[in-house]
Amino acid sequence: MSDTDDTTTEGPTRRDALKYGGALAAGTALAGCSDLAGQTEDSEPESGDGSYSVTMAPMGEVSFDSPPESIFTRLTHHAGMAFALGRGNDVNAMHAPDYYDQLWNQFTERLPGVTLDWSGLYSSWDPGKEKLYSLDSDIHLADPASVNALDSWNTTDVEEIRDTVSPWFGNTFSDRHGEPPAEWADRYEYYTLWELFEKVAAVFREESRYDALETIHADLLATIEADLPPEEERPTAVIAGMSDIESMYVYTLDTPGFLIEHVRPLDPIGALGDDISSGDTIDMEGMLEADPDVLFSLGGMHPQTDMPGIRSALRNHAVGQELAAVQNDRVYAQGARYQGPILNLFQLEMTAKQLYPEIFGEWPTYTDGPYPELPEDEQLFNRQAVADIIAGNH
Repeated sequence: MSDTDDTTTEGPTRRDALKYGGALAAGTALAGCSDLAGQTEDSEPESGDGSYSVTMAPMGEVSFDSPPESIFTRLTHHAGMAFALGRGNDVNAMHAPDYYDQLWNQFTERLPGVTLDWSGLYSSWDPGKEKLYSLDSDIHLADPASVNALDSWNTTDVEEIRDTVSPWFGNTFSDRHGEPPAEWADRYEYYTLWELFEKVAAVFREESRYDALETIHADLLATIEADLPPEEERPTAVIAGMSDIESMYVYTLDTPGFLIEHVRPLDPIGALGDDISSGDTIDMEGMLEADPDVLFSLGGMHPQTDMPGIRSALRNHAVGQELAAVQNDRVYAQGARYQGPILNLFQLEMTAKQLYPEIFGEWPTYTDGPYPELPEDEQLFNRQAVADIIAGNH
């Protein structure tokens, strides 16, 4: 383990209020995807003693006696779900907490009365097992298969934490439908961001918050879908990480999963060739070969990202200056790939404006600072309504 020795902590389950149930019980296999297929309910009704269960791959059925309070996370799509449910400040760990605290707060600025502080939390990309004991979380809102994929963890470690601290509940390989470790492959299932969010909301018994946010999400998608131009009028686009414009990692627009769930409903035309896969790196000549009408810069809204500098570097580059996106000032900042539901709403709105300004309204030229304050009649969803839901006033 990264910050532990090989000692295994033994003892009875320390958390009677949260118990793991179903196919991942010690010594048994997880339920396969076939066992999960066709289940339409996110949670089973409460039993006489108040317990309830929620089923999601790859864990199977997970039982609870009460909603979790302290929340361990690894990736920000799970932390963002806790935030959407009014539990953002109950998160005690996440990947790169200071980085994502700054990024998320670029968006919370536009939600009246909503605050969030993830600064200084435990950075949990490769969590130490003993650290999970000391955090003593009520739930590990993280994918056990993705933890198992770490070199420092094995199946026994994952089961030990589940049995002696608290359950795992998460799904990460839905990000772009990647392959989980072999021992998890026959029990894995892929979900959209909002399908995952519905499951997480059921864990916290926050179904009404989910329903309220999903109504806003559905209305936003309906607004977008009603006004999309025909295919021949849509721009070509590339999504790229641009911290080094000589070696940019890219995502193709036909990538499945929730990493580009804010772009897919807008249906731009992918500019990259079939020989390029998501996660590949390309140089400036490769980008010119694609020559997108629109170039999205991943993480461009983070306070540490210099968007004016990126645009300037492209304009001053012998090859970059030939890109259509550069010549037409269509190099746009994006937020986070591992977006939770709230960032997904903002990023759907901003991407709609970036791709189709003549339909959804102009996107301000973003240089720095928080999400631009758009006039109310140009907003594609109601900020106050979202803030009220997060606060529980819905």
